[in-house]
Amino acid sequence: MARSLAVTYGNKVIYHIQFTDSFANLIGELKKIGSSPERKICIVTDSNVGPLYAEEAANALKSEYPHLLIHTFEAGEEHKNLDTVNRLYETLIRNHFDRKDLLIALGGGVVGDLTGFTAATYLRGIDFIQVPTTLLSQVDSSIGGKTGVDFMQYKNMVGAFYQPKLVYMNLSTLSTLPRQQLVSGMGEVLKHGLIKDRAFFFWIKEHEAELQNLQMEALEEMIFRSCNIKREVVERDPREKGERALLNFGHTIGHAIETLSDFNLFHGECVGLGMVAASYLSMQLGNISSEEFRMVKETLVRFHLPTEVSGYDPAAVLAATKSDKKMEGSRVKFILLKEIGDAYIDRDLSEEQILDAISCVCRQPQET
Repeated sequence: MARSLAVTYGNKVIYHIQFTDSFANLIGELKKIGSSPERKICIVTDSNVGPLYAEEAANALKSEYPHLLIHTFEAGEEHKNLDTVNRLYETLIRNHFDRKDLLIALGGGVVGDLTGFTAATYLRGIDFIQVPTTLLSQVDSSIGGKTGVDFMQYKNMVGAFYQPKLVYMNLSTLSTLPRQQLVSGMGEVLKHGLIKDRAFFFWIKEHEAELQNLQMEALEEMIFRSCNIKREVVERDPREKGERALLNFGHTIGHAIETLSDFNLFHGECVGLGMVAASYLSMQLGNISSEEFRMVKETLVRFHLPTEVSGYDPAAVLAATKSDKKMEGSRVKFILLKEIGDAYIDRDLSEEQILDAISCVCRQPQET
């Protein structure tokens, strides 16, 4: 396994996405980006991933990079905040990290977002690389340069666009990923097909058995194609001025449910719920047929993603969408489907339409 994608802006390659099955090539990739042995390296990880892979990654580097330390913080979305960033700042300051040194984000989306934000703001910018270990972070958050932390109950409200120097994917880390995390990642994979590549969406359906059984050849192909879709979008719109907003398909309602769940629901599960709601609106507007809407729902179910949830007041979910950072003035910016594989931005939905879509996924208990 040795594949790569180059992420470019203009005619300049900004970084490469490397697909591999071990940490063995990490030294060589660091040398390619100009990391000299004198550089200090801080591997940033969390309490879930650290015990599994931090020492393995460190051992792969120590022969060439002796000035290396590991910083571990408590796992969970509730720790993706400025307090955790402050403790990482303190580690870097106490160990005299300067702008020539390097951070390595080893973990899932929380680790990648938080490490990237720290890199963007420490000494006004220090290099970092992404080493994503979850399916969700491999196909989504590690690519594109979005970094950030949550502020109070608001998800990713504080952040910066800051590009990594490298994205290094050791796909063997998926072997230790809890099943629910794999399910969560599939939410973003299916999203990429729905918004940009009809053929890819149907390829996923056709290869369901191999993907469910974690056959590495099928997984690698799926992750490569999913990453390539996101790469193409972020290259054309690196700072989300237009097309990149399409990647938020399912996220407006999804983020609202995720916040109201106090992050007890996984991100990809909430995106799945949001995609059902957005597909329902697309059907109501006559863009997709009722058969296609049912097919989208059935595909999510086949990959164990929820298509409805109970215990959430639709009015509260609607109110939470208005705290989303993707708002434009007083209007909710919604991503809908023209057809499967082709999405667009809609700024003209009424509150009644959005509430109807929320009610499609937030089922209320029947009165007796």
